[in-house]
This record gives sequence, C-alpha cells and structure tokens, in this order.
Amino acid sequence: MRIQPARRLRGRVRVPGDKSISHRAAIIAALAATGGRSRLTNYATSADCAATLACLGALGVPVRRAAGDALEIEGSGVRLPHAPRAPLDCGNSGTTMRLLAGLLAGQPFTSTLTGDASLRSRPMRRIVEPLVLMGARVMSEGGRAPLRVEGRTPLNAIRYALPVASAQVKSCVLLAGLNAGGRTEVVEARGATRDHTERLLALFGADVRTELKDYEGRPAPFVSLETPVSLRARDCNIAGDISSAAFFAVAAALVPGSDVTLAEVGLNPTRTGMLDVLRRLGADVSVTGERTESGEEIGELRVRGRDGGLAPVSATNANVLGGELIANVIDELPILCVLGTQVEGGLEIRDAGELRVKETDRIAAMVKNLRALGAEVEEYADGLGVRGRTRLRGARLESFGDHRIAMACAVAALIAEGESELEGAEAVAVSFPEFFTMLESVTER
Repeated sequence: MRIQPARRLRGRVRVPGDKSISHRAAIIAALAATGGRSRLTNYATSADCAATLACLGALGVPVRRAAGDALEIEGSGVRLPHAPRAPLDCGNSGTTMRLLAGLLAGQPFTSTLTGDASLRSRPMRRIVEPLVLMGARVMSEGGRAPLRVEGRTPLNAIRYALPVASAQVKSCVLLAGLNAGGRTEVVEARGATRDHTERLLALFGADVRTELKDYEGRPAPFVSLETPVSLRARDCNIAGDISSAAFFAVAAALVPGSDVTLAEVGLNPTRTGMLDVLRRLGADVSVTGERTESGEEIGELRVRGRDGGLAPVSATNANVLGGELIANVIDELPILCVLGTQVEGGLEIRDAGELRVKETDRIAAMVKNLRALGAEVEEYADGLGVRGRTRLRGARLESFGDHRIAMACAVAALIAEGESELEGAEAVAVSFPEFFTMLESVTER
C-alpha cells in the first residue's frame, strides 16, 4: 500500500467494538443459564473475535447474526454442550486461546487449541501453570501451542499471584474458577490490568470482587470469584475500542490543523493510560458525554492538532513511560513510538519486554521502521528510546504481519515527507479491517 502525507485530518468516526470486551462478552454469554439468549451489539469486526465465535460454535454453543450489527448467543450453562470434533483453531488470537484454555480446563472432556504460525510461537506456559495447579492436565511442546487440555470437574479453587501483569492470564484463571469449588482468587502482584472480565462476570450475575490488600509489603488488587454461580443472559452494547481509536487520536495530535472526533469510545480507567500520555506530552484532547453502559464507561473523544508541535506539560519524567503504566498502554505502545518522534525531548519506553512476544517482536519492528523513516532510535531489551522533533521521510515500511505495527506505520507515513510504501498492510484485518477506509475518510491531502 502506498501512503501519501496528510495536510490535515478532520471528521468524525466510530471505531468498531472493543476487541478485548468482545471476546469476553461472547464467552461469558455462552456460559449463561441454559436457554438464556444474550444479544451483543457492536461486536468487534476483527478476525480475532471471529475466531472466538467459531471456537464457541465448534463447542456446540448456538451463535447467530441478528439484524444490524447484533449477535445472539444462547447460553448452555458453565458446562459446554459437547467436546469439539477437531482442534479448535484460534487463528492469530492469543486472547481466544488463553481464555478458552481456562474455560476448557473445567469441562469433562479433552480439547486441543491451535492457531497460525505466529500464535504457535507465543508463550503459553503462563496459563499452563495455574491450570495445572487447579487440577487440569495441559500438555504443550515447550510451553507453546498446540495445547491439549484434559479437563477436570470440579477444579481446585486456588489463590494465584500473577508472575507477569497479564489480563489474559487473570481471565483464564477466573474462567476456570467458574468450574471450581469455592473461592478462586487472583493477585495482580505486578500491577493492575484491564478488568473487562470482572465487569462482565458481574454484569452476568457472578459474585466477583476486587479488593486492595497487602501483598509482600505493598498494596495489590486481589480479584476473587465465588462459586457455585449461575450466570444470567444479558443484552450488552460493546464500547468502541480505545486501542483502535488511539491511531486516529495520535494522527490528529501530530498533524497541525487536525480536528477529529471519535464517538462511543470505551473509557474504562484500566485502558485510558494512552489519553494520559497524550495530555502530558501536550496534545489537545477532550472528553465529553461520559456515561456508563453495559458495565463500561463510554464517551466521545475530540483531538485537535496544535501548531508548533508537541512539548511535555510536566517537568517530571513526562518523556519516560514505564512501571505499572505499561500494562495500561501495552497495545498503544507502537503508535506512541510514532508520537515520540514528534515530541520535544522524544520518548523513552521501559519495562515493556512483553512487546517482544506479541504477534511479532514489536520493539524490533518499530525500531526498524522508525529508522527507515529517518528517526534516531535506541533499542533496549525492554523497550526503546526515540529522539523527538524529527523530520520523517517517506520509506518502505514492513508490518511483519502484525496489525498494530501496520497501523502505527500508516500513521507515521501521514507525517512523513514524500510517499511511503507499507508492505503487509492487510494485517490490519486481525483487529480493525475498516482501518484504512476510516483513515482515508478523515484525511485531507
């Protein structure tokens, strides 16, 4: 794909439903009491979320498309209708594999979870460990997929301290806990992560609570789930994906004269770190129409491009991202790297080693692409440093088959001088198939 620089971005867009919420809403709706039918609106259009629906269908869960963008899922209770007749193909979706592994661990049958080459290279030992502690038998080659899950019912209820800050591992354990006896507890020992699973479980009727308690001398969230539980079918409107909105927000912030409104965006506090970063680096960001819908905060974002570029508004480490903030902005880090090339003082990202084991090594991918554009970048084991206020030039860029790298590079191309060529642009379909059409609708050249 060839991309020309933008003169400015103007308009209003509504990004697709949140990918993280969509996965979880579909899975939890499938576990509602037998005969209960949940209606999900604004379900994500991504290939990842389609993989979750396909896997649920293979497990006997009735799923059908309704009028408009609605999806109807008929619950069968926390015990699924039947074992899959073939390995469950999770495609490129780590969320699908990790969450379903938790659910399948408490079923009275054996399942196999597999995916594409990228997914089969990603770490799965982090979910194998707690599931084995709960009594399931999970087999893999070197801690990678395919995963063979021999379920057990009931599972053991455990307290598990997360060794890495991971909402997917937390969700895996909580979903397994639905088929365990007593209280399952997850300690977010490395910092709080997105809490969509807890919110949805509560919305559907589970007794799930989060309390701040002492853990090894410092406060940490303890998330508990009590069983037995009978989930109730619910209608759920899924908020717009703030991680998808981030690409438009950063593009508008970087191009002077831009004015972009993003409608119906999710504003869950565990996901809005990106907005905090934009503001502290001098971007003009406003939020209006805040409300709560289906257990999630939602509102409208407006981002305008300032003349004269971006400069930090805080003197205290404004140009350094690290620590517990990283879990809150993990999906937005590739586009924040692009932002850093245009901020006075640049941007340093630390404590982000998790980026090395995403769909690709996102640190190495962004370093290579930003250098191709003419940016000065230093690579670290756990992040990177970008020298800011750099005049980028058009270049040949690579997505490495990673949707977020592709979208970040597309935004970088909008602020570069001359034409850029993006190889592997089709990777955006994993999370945001409408991305280029929407981007073009607000771009003026």
